[in-house]
Amino acid sequence: MSQRITVDPITRIEGHLRVEVVVDENNVVKEAYAGSTLWRGIETIVKGRDPRDAGFMTQRICGVCTFSHYKAGIVAVENALGITPPLNALLTRTLMNAALFLHDHIVHFYQLHGLDWADVVSALSADVKKASDEAFKYTPNPYATGADKLLEVQQRLKAFVDKGNLGPFANAYYGHPTYRLTPEQNLIVLSHYLECLRIQRIIAQCMAIFGAKNPHPQSLTVGGVTCVMDLLSPSRMGEYMEKFKEVQDFVNRAYYPDLVMAGKAYANEASVLNDIGVNNLYTFQEFQLGKNEWLFESGIIKNGDISKVYEVEEDKITEEATHSWYKDNEALHPYDGKTNPNYTGLVEGESIDHHGKNVTSKVFDTKGKYSWIKAPRYEGNPMQVGPLANIVVNYAKGNKNVVPVVDEFLKETGLPLNAVFSTLGRTAARCIEAKIVANNALRAFNNLVENLKVDESTCAPYVIDNTKEYKGRYMGHVPRGTLSHWCRIKNGVIENWQAVVPSTWNASPKDANGIGGSYEQCLIGLKIADVKQPLEIIRKIHSYDPCIACAVHVMDTKGNNLSEYKVNVNL
Repeated sequence: MSQRITVDPITRIEGHLRVEVVVDENNVVKEAYAGSTLWRGIETIVKGRDPRDAGFMTQRICGVCTFSHYKAGIVAVENALGITPPLNALLTRTLMNAALFLHDHIVHFYQLHGLDWADVVSALSADVKKASDEAFKYTPNPYATGADKLLEVQQRLKAFVDKGNLGPFANAYYGHPTYRLTPEQNLIVLSHYLECLRIQRIIAQCMAIFGAKNPHPQSLTVGGVTCVMDLLSPSRMGEYMEKFKEVQDFVNRAYYPDLVMAGKAYANEASVLNDIGVNNLYTFQEFQLGKNEWLFESGIIKNGDISKVYEVEEDKITEEATHSWYKDNEALHPYDGKTNPNYTGLVEGESIDHHGKNVTSKVFDTKGKYSWIKAPRYEGNPMQVGPLANIVVNYAKGNKNVVPVVDEFLKETGLPLNAVFSTLGRTAARCIEAKIVANNALRAFNNLVENLKVDESTCAPYVIDNTKEYKGRYMGHVPRGTLSHWCRIKNGVIENWQAVVPSTWNASPKDANGIGGSYEQCLIGLKIADVKQPLEIIRKIHSYDPCIACAVHVMDTKGNNLSEYKVNVNL
């Protein structure tokens, strides 16, 4: 007999995500549905605005990847108007982007995804001397894993437990049979979890040095950047460099070794292997290091065949809404996209509760519309985006910045290359990407310092003809994958705007052909050990680092409307 499991909301992500799966009598997933229960609506708000305002509004799409949407909103307008910023501005944006990537990736692994891999409570039984020795297996210079330090961490955890409240570690599925780290390894991860709380503050300060604040920096403008005084100040430049190096050290001595450790421990755990989801991979050029030098390259891989990498053809991208809460179902290119909401709600059904019993509940209307996320497609096919796609595409292209790091990881873990096509691979690829960014971003810093000696320009003039029509886009790779913003400008103001975000690709509902996105596809065939504790579902979804973004339409878990907001675009 089949049963429906509903996980709503998926926690430790940005935004509101609901996942429903149907399992057979052996607890194997046969059907999977992922949907966002909140509407973003920013595309509607920017219509009729001055193009220079777009970036400041689009960054409000999300409170996590704010710089990504800020930069996208700025660059889309620059592309439309044919404005080329000075090299100093482009390199400054790279440094701000590096701060965002490192903040995002370390926080994702430790604060958001770590509890899917580490059984924190078991760390109480760890032998601190053995744990300290264990850390040397993965790096010659471990980070915050001396016996005294680990004893202090263990005592802090015990204080939580003795109070009967685990605080930030509450509500995990401790003791779950798919955990694979030893108590000593869990204690190492816990120490780094706590250290990351300090380190993430430092990398946020790096963003604020050039961006004025974090989140929602303010220094980008159409044509360049406005942080002129910071760029011309040796003390401010030096402050960025020193803080960045401290975070780089954490990535190399804590984050990366922890992933090597996890790679070895989970090498034979079936629930995190052989679950690529969508095996069409898509990434885009990012991180300008010099005048004509980039850290990552663009490319498309089809059907998991890494022997051939295709160039990206922008005109092959569409979005449709057959199963999305919008009025217009047809597949449209983002330049022509429509965002007219049509919320049809949930329907009556049954789902198991936390006792494992079937109860009446609101469920997705899987034959109709069930998500605020649209279904983007490339040549009519779903694509997977994110660090996995970025690392695999660049590895397949022989990118010299990527290949040695991937080869090193595979050698140290003993994993085969095809292991990357999995939940474990997605998590490892994010760490590999962070390591590559951490060890290369200061090349942009050094080039910026040298260029400032001969050229202090930071902004190109804003030129627009209000009698003309323009269209432009931003395409790039951001922490969660390929992001694009597409705009049309008419009469000097924004006529249309569409953002196709990474989680739109990965979390898309089924399209007109009944084909789902990568979230849905990676869950099919998953065997769940305990339907009352679906850790395997959460771990897989977390491996994508979901960012479901902001909304103007809210409902509660029973499908009832809480509030509706009408946006006056003329304000």
